Amino acid sequence: MANIVSPSILSADFANLERDIKSAEKYGADWIHVDVMDGHFVPNITIGVPVVKSIKRITALPLDVHLMIEKPDFYAQPFIDAGADILTFHYEALDNDNQIQQLINKIKSGSVKAGISIKPKTKPEVLLPFLNSVDMVLIMTVEPGFGGQKFMSECAEKIKFIKDNSPKNLIIQVDGGIDNNTAKICTSLGANSLVAGSYIYKSDNIQNAIASLK
Repeated sequence: MANIVSPSILSADFANLERDIKSAEKYGADWIHVDVMDGHFVPNITIGVPVVKSIKRITALPLDVHLMIEKPDFYAQPFIDAGADILTFHYEALDNDNQIQQLINKIKSGSVKAGISIKPKTKPEVLLPFLNSVDMVLIMTVEPGFGGQKFMSECAEKIKFIKDNSPKNLIIQVDGGIDNNTAKICTSLGANSLVAGSYIYKSDNIQNAIASLK
């Protein structure tokens, strides 16, 4: 089975966002990855609900929305209403397992796929209680906040742990420093969804870049 390739629009040209999204769609992208940052959970501010709502109107691809924000439980519904098809939040953004499970249930009740992500310093074992209820686990292989960072190979080892302890249909996504070489490392460990920003949007040939991640 081919990998799910989800180009991150964080590396797109924001003055030509529709053009860049349609380009990824044309050249074989499976999803569109939308990095939502609030300047608190991570030291950067990107886009919010109105932009997601606008993007939804111009692409047929599923919107893979990654919430790198405080209070994801408060903002989940607005992003669902805006058109998120996959909504991923961070384990570290909530206080306890009960809150996490409640948010997973809330997302799935909106007929949206629920994803949970961990930062590089978080051990994968913390996700064990949730592997049978989420649709996707997102392993960060850079510190979340900015595009163009170098791949942290030690974080990739978490992929195998998740793969060995999860149901077969779980999507294991990796984000951070992904290119045609690091993608092979991740998929060999069990990843089946790859987020790439700079590698795709800074490429001279977007079609070849996407194809190389399949």
